[in-house]
Amino acid sequence: MRRQEIDHILTRMLDSHSSVSDLNFTAGRPLQVESAGELLPVDIKPSIKSLSPFQTETVAMNLIDGDRRLTETLLRTGSCDLSYSLPGKARFRVNIFSQTGQYSIVLRQLESKVPTIRDMKLPESFFDVARELNGIVIFTGATGTGKTTSLAAILEDINEKRSVHVVTLEDPIEYQHPHKKATFNQRELGRDYDSFANGLRAALRQAPKVILVGEMRDRETVEIGLTAAETGHLVLSTLHTVDAGQAINRILGMFTNEEEKQVRIRLADTVRWVVSQRLLPKIGGGRVAAFEILRMNIRVKEAILQGESEGKTYYEMMQAGKPFGMTTFDDHIISLYEQGLITQDTALAYASNKAVAGRGIDKVKSARGEATTDIKDLEIDRAYHKKA
Repeated sequence: MRRQEIDHILTRMLDSHSSVSDLNFTAGRPLQVESAGELLPVDIKPSIKSLSPFQTETVAMNLIDGDRRLTETLLRTGSCDLSYSLPGKARFRVNIFSQTGQYSIVLRQLESKVPTIRDMKLPESFFDVARELNGIVIFTGATGTGKTTSLAAILEDINEKRSVHVVTLEDPIEYQHPHKKATFNQRELGRDYDSFANGLRAALRQAPKVILVGEMRDRETVEIGLTAAETGHLVLSTLHTVDAGQAINRILGMFTNEEEKQVRIRLADTVRWVVSQRLLPKIGGGRVAAFEILRMNIRVKEAILQGESEGKTYYEMMQAGKPFGMTTFDDHIISLYEQGLITQDTALAYASNKAVAGRGIDKVKSARGEATTDIKDLEIDRAYHKKA
Protein backbone atom coordinates (compact mmCIF):
# COMPACT_ATOMS: atom_id res chain seq x y z
CA MET A 1 0.00 0.00 0.00
CA ARG A 2 1.41 3.38 -1.00
CA ARG A 3 1.14 6.72 0.80
CA GLN A 4 -1.29 7.98 -1.84
CA GLU A 5 -3.67 5.13 -1.01
CA ILE A 6 -3.42 5.82 2.72
CA ASP A 7 -4.12 9.52 2.08
CA HIS A 8 -7.13 8.63 -0.09
CA ILE A 9 -8.62 6.42 2.65
CA LEU A 10 -8.05 9.07 5.33
CA THR A 11 -9.65 11.74 3.12
CA ARG A 12 -12.74 9.59 2.51
CA MET A 13 -13.04 8.92 6.24
CA LEU A 14 -12.81 12.62 7.08
CA ASP A 15 -15.48 13.49 4.51
CA SER A 16 -17.84 10.66 5.52
CA HIS A 17 -19.51 12.50 8.42
CA SER A 18 -19.66 15.97 9.92
CA SER A 19 -17.50 17.03 12.88
CA VAL A 20 -15.14 14.06 12.67
CA SER A 21 -12.68 14.07 15.58
CA ASP A 22 -11.07 10.60 15.38
CA LEU A 23 -10.37 7.92 12.77
CA ASN A 24 -10.34 4.32 14.03
CA PHE A 25 -8.70 1.25 12.43
CA THR A 26 -9.46 -1.94 14.40
CA ALA A 27 -9.19 -5.51 13.12
CA GLY A 28 -12.59 -7.20 12.91
CA ARG A 29 -14.42 -3.87 12.52
CA PRO A 30 -15.10 -1.64 9.48
CA LEU A 31 -13.41 1.71 9.02
CA GLN A 32 -14.85 3.96 11.74
CA VAL A 33 -14.87 7.66 12.63
CA GLU A 34 -15.93 9.38 15.83
CA SER A 35 -18.44 12.17 15.30
CA ALA A 36 -19.90 14.08 18.27
CA GLY A 37 -18.68 11.36 20.63
CA GLU A 38 -20.19 8.42 18.68
CA LEU A 39 -18.32 5.82 16.61
CA LEU A 40 -19.81 5.51 13.12
CA PRO A 41 -18.92 3.14 10.23
CA VAL A 42 -17.49 4.51 6.99
CA ASP A 43 -18.72 3.23 3.64
CA ILE A 44 -16.10 3.41 0.90
CA LYS A 45 -15.59 1.65 -2.42
CA PRO A 46 -14.41 -1.05 -2.61
CA SER A 47 -16.34 -1.83 0.57
CA ILE A 48 -14.42 -2.91 3.69
CA LYS A 49 -16.88 -4.65 6.00
CA SER A 50 -14.22 -5.94 8.36
CA LEU A 51 -10.54 -4.96 8.52
CA SER A 52 -8.07 -7.84 8.69
CA PRO A 53 -5.04 -7.82 11.03
CA PHE A 54 -2.84 -7.64 7.91
CA GLN A 55 -4.64 -4.49 6.72
CA THR A 56 -4.33 -2.65 10.06
CA GLU A 57 -0.64 -3.61 10.31
CA THR A 58 -0.05 -2.39 6.75
CA VAL A 59 -1.65 0.98 7.57
CA ALA A 60 0.41 1.18 10.78
CA MET A 61 3.70 0.49 9.00
CA ASN A 62 2.90 3.10 6.35
CA LEU A 63 2.18 5.73 9.00
CA ILE A 64 5.46 4.89 10.80
CA ASP A 65 7.20 5.15 7.41
CA GLY A 66 10.34 3.26 8.40
CA ASP A 67 11.12 5.39 11.48
CA ARG A 68 13.47 3.19 13.52
CA ARG A 69 12.75 4.87 16.88
CA LEU A 70 8.98 4.52 16.49
CA THR A 71 9.30 0.88 15.38
CA GLU A 72 11.49 0.03 18.38
CA THR A 73 9.12 1.85 20.75
CA LEU A 74 6.12 -0.01 19.32
CA LEU A 75 7.83 -3.40 19.69
CA ARG A 76 9.20 -2.65 23.17
CA THR A 77 6.23 -0.92 24.82
CA GLY A 78 3.29 -2.05 22.67
CA SER A 79 2.36 1.45 21.47
CA CYS A 80 3.83 4.57 19.89
CA ASP A 81 2.77 8.16 19.19
CA LEU A 82 3.47 10.19 16.09
CA SER A 83 2.05 13.01 13.99
CA TYR A 84 0.83 12.67 10.41
CA SER A 85 -0.10 15.32 7.84
CA LEU A 86 -2.66 15.04 5.08
CA PRO A 87 -1.42 17.80 2.75
CA GLY A 88 -3.90 20.66 2.45
CA LYS A 89 -6.49 18.72 4.46
CA ALA A 90 -5.62 17.95 8.07
CA ARG A 91 -3.01 17.04 10.67
CA PHE A 92 -3.34 14.09 13.05
CA ARG A 93 -2.01 12.91 16.37
CA VAL A 94 -1.60 9.15 15.84
CA ASN A 95 -1.44 6.32 18.37
CA ILE A 96 -0.59 2.82 17.12
CA PHE A 97 -1.00 0.05 19.68
CA SER A 98 -0.97 -3.71 19.96
CA GLN A 99 -3.99 -5.67 21.21
CA THR A 100 -4.07 -9.49 21.32
CA GLY A 101 -1.15 -9.57 18.91
CA GLN A 102 -2.84 -7.31 16.35
CA TYR A 103 -2.35 -3.61 15.65
CA SER A 104 -5.01 -0.94 16.05
CA ILE A 105 -4.71 2.72 15.10
CA VAL A 106 -6.47 5.87 16.28
CA LEU A 107 -5.87 9.19 14.54
CA ARG A 108 -7.05 12.35 16.36
CA GLN A 109 -7.65 15.24 13.98
CA LEU A 110 -5.79 18.38 15.07
CA GLU A 111 -7.13 21.85 14.56
CA SER A 112 -5.11 23.99 12.19
CA LYS A 113 -6.27 27.28 13.74
CA VAL A 114 -4.92 28.07 17.19
CA PRO A 115 -7.93 28.55 19.53
CA THR A 116 -8.50 31.61 21.69
CA ILE A 117 -10.09 31.88 25.12
CA ARG A 118 -12.82 34.15 23.75
CA ASP A 119 -13.65 32.08 20.66
CA MET A 120 -13.80 28.86 22.70
CA LYS A 121 -16.02 30.57 25.32
CA LEU A 122 -13.70 29.35 28.05
CA PRO A 123 -14.11 30.61 31.65
CA GLU A 124 -12.96 34.18 32.34
CA SER A 125 -10.51 32.72 34.89
CA PHE A 126 -8.36 31.57 31.97
CA PHE A 127 -7.35 35.18 31.30
CA ASP A 128 -6.01 35.29 34.89
CA VAL A 129 -4.11 32.05 34.25
CA ALA A 130 -2.43 33.63 31.21
CA ARG A 131 -1.35 36.60 33.36
CA GLU A 132 0.56 34.43 35.83
CA LEU A 133 4.30 35.14 35.81
CA ASN A 134 5.56 32.03 37.62
CA GLY A 135 4.45 28.84 39.35
CA ILE A 136 2.68 25.71 38.09
CA VAL A 137 -0.67 25.48 36.32
CA ILE A 138 -2.04 21.94 36.03
CA PHE A 139 -4.82 20.80 33.68
CA THR A 140 -6.39 17.43 34.46
CA GLY A 141 -8.96 15.16 32.89
CA ALA A 142 -9.28 12.01 30.81
CA THR A 143 -7.67 11.67 27.40
CA GLY A 144 -9.61 13.58 24.74
CA THR A 145 -11.34 16.06 27.07
CA GLY A 146 -9.66 19.11 25.53
CA LYS A 147 -6.78 19.82 27.93
CA THR A 148 -4.36 20.52 25.07
CA THR A 149 -6.87 22.86 23.40
CA SER A 150 -7.37 24.85 26.61
CA LEU A 151 -3.61 25.16 27.14
CA ALA A 152 -3.18 26.27 23.52
CA ALA A 153 -5.77 29.02 24.08
CA ILE A 154 -3.87 30.23 27.17
CA LEU A 155 -0.58 30.22 25.23
CA GLU A 156 -2.28 32.17 22.43
CA ASP A 157 -3.35 34.83 24.94
CA ILE A 158 0.25 35.04 26.19
CA ASN A 159 1.42 35.20 22.56
CA GLU A 160 -0.81 38.21 21.87
CA LYS A 161 0.03 40.18 25.01
CA ARG A 162 3.54 39.38 26.29
CA SER A 163 7.01 39.56 24.74
CA VAL A 164 8.42 36.37 26.28
CA HIS A 165 10.23 33.21 25.20
CA VAL A 166 7.96 30.14 25.28
CA VAL A 167 9.34 26.59 25.07
CA THR A 168 6.87 23.74 24.58
CA LEU A 169 7.59 20.02 25.06
CA GLU A 170 4.87 18.06 23.27
CA ASP A 171 4.05 14.50 22.20
CA PRO A 172 3.39 15.26 19.38
CA ILE A 173 3.04 18.97 18.50
CA GLU A 174 -0.68 19.64 18.08
CA TYR A 175 -1.06 23.39 17.59
CA GLN A 176 1.64 25.29 15.71
CA HIS A 177 1.88 28.74 17.29
CA PRO A 178 3.01 31.58 15.00
CA HIS A 179 5.41 34.17 16.45
CA LYS A 180 3.43 37.21 17.55
CA LYS A 181 4.58 39.15 20.61
CA ALA A 182 6.06 35.99 22.09
CA THR A 183 8.80 33.82 20.59
CA PHE A 184 7.87 30.14 20.39
CA ASN A 185 10.18 27.13 20.27
CA GLN A 186 8.07 23.96 20.00
CA ARG A 187 9.86 20.65 20.55
CA GLU A 188 8.47 17.18 19.81
CA LEU A 189 9.17 14.05 21.84
CA GLY A 190 11.35 11.59 19.96
CA ARG A 191 12.33 14.08 17.29
CA ASP A 192 13.82 16.86 19.45
CA TYR A 193 14.25 15.25 22.90
CA ASP A 194 14.03 11.72 24.32
CA SER A 195 11.92 12.21 27.49
CA PHE A 196 9.88 14.94 29.16
CA ALA A 197 12.31 15.00 32.09
CA ASN A 198 15.35 15.53 29.85
CA GLY A 199 13.50 18.04 27.68
CA LEU A 200 12.43 20.01 30.76
CA ARG A 201 15.93 19.89 32.23
CA ALA A 202 17.31 21.28 28.96
CA ALA A 203 14.59 23.95 28.82
CA LEU A 204 15.95 25.50 32.03
CA ARG A 205 19.09 26.40 30.03
CA GLN A 206 17.10 27.89 27.12
CA ALA A 207 16.06 31.08 28.94
CA PRO A 208 12.27 30.67 28.65
CA LYS A 209 9.73 32.56 30.74
CA VAL A 210 6.94 30.04 29.97
CA ILE A 211 7.36 26.26 29.65
CA LEU A 212 4.64 23.89 28.45
CA VAL A 213 5.21 20.25 29.45
CA GLY A 214 2.84 17.94 27.56
CA GLU A 215 2.37 15.62 30.54
CA MET A 216 3.88 15.12 33.99
CA ARG A 217 4.22 11.36 33.58
CA ASP A 218 6.71 10.57 36.33
CA ARG A 219 8.32 11.74 39.51
CA GLU A 220 11.45 13.08 37.79
CA THR A 221 9.42 15.36 35.51
CA VAL A 222 7.43 16.65 38.51
CA GLU A 223 10.61 17.38 40.45
CA ILE A 224 12.17 19.36 37.59
CA GLY A 225 8.84 21.13 37.01
CA LEU A 226 8.78 22.22 40.66
CA THR A 227 12.36 23.47 40.34
CA ALA A 228 11.46 25.43 37.20
CA ALA A 229 8.49 27.04 38.96
CA GLU A 230 10.63 27.86 42.02
CA THR A 231 13.19 29.62 39.82
CA GLY A 232 10.69 32.04 38.30
CA HIS A 233 9.25 30.16 35.32
CA LEU A 234 5.58 29.65 34.52
CA VAL A 235 5.10 25.90 33.97
CA LEU A 236 1.94 24.61 32.27
CA SER A 237 1.29 20.87 32.25
CA THR A 238 -1.31 18.09 32.35
CA LEU A 239 -2.18 15.10 34.54
CA HIS A 240 -4.77 12.34 34.23
CA THR A 241 -7.10 12.65 37.24
CA VAL A 242 -10.89 12.81 37.52
CA ASP A 243 -11.05 16.17 39.30
CA ALA A 244 -8.94 19.11 40.47
CA GLY A 245 -8.51 17.98 44.08
CA GLN A 246 -7.11 14.59 43.07
CA ALA A 247 -4.31 16.26 41.07
CA ILE A 248 -2.54 17.30 44.29
CA ASN A 249 -2.91 13.81 45.76
CA ARG A 250 -1.68 12.23 42.51
CA ILE A 251 1.54 14.27 42.64
CA LEU A 252 2.07 13.47 46.33
CA GLY A 253 1.59 9.78 45.52
CA MET A 254 4.69 9.86 43.28
CA PHE A 255 6.92 10.45 46.33
CA THR A 256 7.76 8.42 49.43
CA ASN A 257 6.26 9.11 52.87
CA GLU A 258 9.58 10.57 53.99
CA GLU A 259 9.54 13.08 51.12
CA GLU A 260 5.86 14.00 51.42
CA LYS A 261 6.24 16.93 53.85
CA GLN A 262 8.87 18.65 51.70
CA VAL A 263 6.84 18.09 48.52
CA ARG A 264 3.73 19.55 50.20
CA ILE A 265 5.71 22.70 51.04
CA ARG A 266 6.98 22.98 47.46
CA LEU A 267 3.50 22.46 45.98
CA ALA A 268 1.97 25.03 48.32
CA ASP A 269 4.58 27.56 47.17
CA THR A 270 4.36 26.86 43.43
CA VAL A 271 0.85 25.69 42.42
CA ARG A 272 -1.21 28.58 41.05
CA TRP A 273 -4.22 26.90 39.40
CA VAL A 274 -5.58 23.37 38.94
CA VAL A 275 -8.21 23.03 36.19
CA SER A 276 -10.10 19.83 35.43
CA GLN A 277 -12.19 19.21 32.29
CA ARG A 278 -14.96 16.92 31.11
CA LEU A 279 -16.72 16.85 27.73
CA LEU A 280 -20.50 16.42 27.88
CA PRO A 281 -22.95 15.55 25.07
CA LYS A 282 -24.64 18.74 23.91
CA ILE A 283 -28.32 19.12 23.03
CA GLY A 284 -28.57 19.16 19.24
CA GLY A 285 -25.26 17.33 18.74
CA GLY A 286 -21.65 18.05 19.49
CA ARG A 287 -20.07 18.37 22.92
CA VAL A 288 -19.60 21.09 25.51
CA ALA A 289 -16.85 21.38 28.12
CA ALA A 290 -17.47 21.45 31.86
CA PHE A 291 -14.74 22.79 34.14
CA GLU A 292 -13.63 22.53 37.75
CA ILE A 293 -11.25 25.31 38.77
CA LEU A 294 -9.11 25.47 41.92
CA ARG A 295 -7.14 28.69 42.54
CA MET A 296 -4.39 29.08 45.09
CA ASN A 297 -5.29 31.07 48.22
CA ILE A 298 -4.50 30.82 51.93
CA ARG A 299 -7.11 28.10 52.58
CA VAL A 300 -5.97 25.98 49.62
CA LYS A 301 -2.33 26.40 50.65
CA GLU A 302 -3.20 25.19 54.16
CA ALA A 303 -5.02 22.14 52.73
CA ILE A 304 -1.99 21.26 50.60
CA LEU A 305 0.33 21.59 53.62
CA GLN A 306 -1.85 19.79 56.19
CA GLY A 307 -4.08 17.63 53.99
CA GLU A 308 -7.85 17.84 53.57
CA SER A 309 -10.09 17.54 56.64
CA GLU A 310 -13.77 17.86 57.48
CA GLY A 311 -14.95 21.31 56.46
CA LYS A 312 -11.65 21.96 54.70
CA THR A 313 -11.88 19.99 51.47
CA TYR A 314 -10.86 21.28 48.03
CA TYR A 315 -14.48 20.83 46.93
CA GLU A 316 -15.75 23.15 49.66
CA MET A 317 -13.03 25.68 48.91
CA MET A 318 -14.02 25.76 45.24
CA GLN A 319 -17.66 26.25 46.22
CA ALA A 320 -16.71 29.18 48.46
CA GLY A 321 -14.26 30.61 45.92
CA LYS A 322 -16.75 31.51 43.16
CA PRO A 323 -16.04 35.28 43.51
CA PHE A 324 -12.36 34.52 42.81
CA GLY A 325 -12.89 32.48 39.65
CA MET A 326 -13.23 29.02 41.21
CA THR A 327 -15.99 26.54 40.45
CA THR A 328 -16.85 22.90 41.04
CA PHE A 329 -17.91 20.53 38.26
CA ASP A 330 -21.38 20.42 39.79
CA ASP A 331 -21.87 24.20 39.77
CA HIS A 332 -20.59 24.48 36.19
CA ILE A 333 -22.76 21.60 35.01
CA ILE A 334 -25.82 23.24 36.63
CA SER A 335 -24.93 26.42 34.73
CA LEU A 336 -24.75 24.48 31.45
CA TYR A 337 -28.17 22.97 32.20
CA GLU A 338 -29.58 26.42 32.98
CA GLN A 339 -28.31 27.68 29.61
CA GLY A 340 -30.13 24.84 27.86
CA LEU A 341 -26.92 23.25 26.56
CA ILE A 342 -27.33 19.83 28.21
CA THR A 343 -30.19 17.64 29.39
CA GLN A 344 -31.00 16.82 33.00
CA ASP A 345 -29.92 13.20 32.51
CA THR A 346 -26.54 14.33 31.13
CA ALA A 347 -26.07 16.77 34.01
CA LEU A 348 -26.67 14.09 36.63
CA ALA A 349 -24.57 11.47 34.79
CA TYR A 350 -21.46 13.69 34.69
CA ALA A 351 -21.82 15.38 38.09
CA SER A 352 -19.31 14.67 40.86
CA ASN A 353 -21.92 14.94 43.62
CA LYS A 354 -25.32 13.94 42.24
CA ALA A 355 -27.17 15.23 45.32
CA VAL A 356 -25.68 18.72 44.91
CA ALA A 357 -26.36 18.68 41.15
CA GLY A 358 -29.92 17.43 41.72
CA ARG A 359 -30.71 20.27 44.14
CA GLY A 360 -29.23 22.78 41.71
CA ILE A 361 -31.30 21.42 38.82
CA ASP A 362 -34.47 21.54 40.94
CA LYS A 363 -33.71 25.18 41.77
CA VAL A 364 -33.34 26.01 38.07
CA LYS A 365 -36.58 24.18 37.20
CA SER A 366 -38.42 25.91 40.02
CA ALA A 367 -37.25 29.34 38.77
CA ARG A 368 -38.59 28.39 35.31
CA GLY A 369 -41.91 27.35 36.81
CA GLU A 370 -41.35 23.69 35.95
CA ALA A 371 -42.34 20.76 38.16
CA THR A 372 -39.53 19.34 40.28
CA THR A 373 -41.26 16.06 41.11
CA ASP A 374 -43.50 13.48 39.43
CA ILE A 375 -45.76 13.21 42.49
CA LYS A 376 -49.16 14.83 41.85
CA ASP A 377 -52.52 15.46 43.52
CA LEU A 378 -51.31 15.37 47.13
CA GLU A 379 -53.86 16.52 49.74
CA ILE A 380 -54.22 16.51 53.51
CA ASP A 381 -56.19 13.63 55.01
CA ARG A 382 -58.26 15.69 57.44
CA ALA A 383 -60.07 12.64 58.78
CA TYR A 384 -56.88 10.77 59.75
CA HIS A 385 -57.14 11.26 63.57
CA LYS A 386 -60.92 11.52 63.81
CA LYS A 387 -62.67 8.86 65.88
CA ALA A 388 -64.96 6.52 64.05
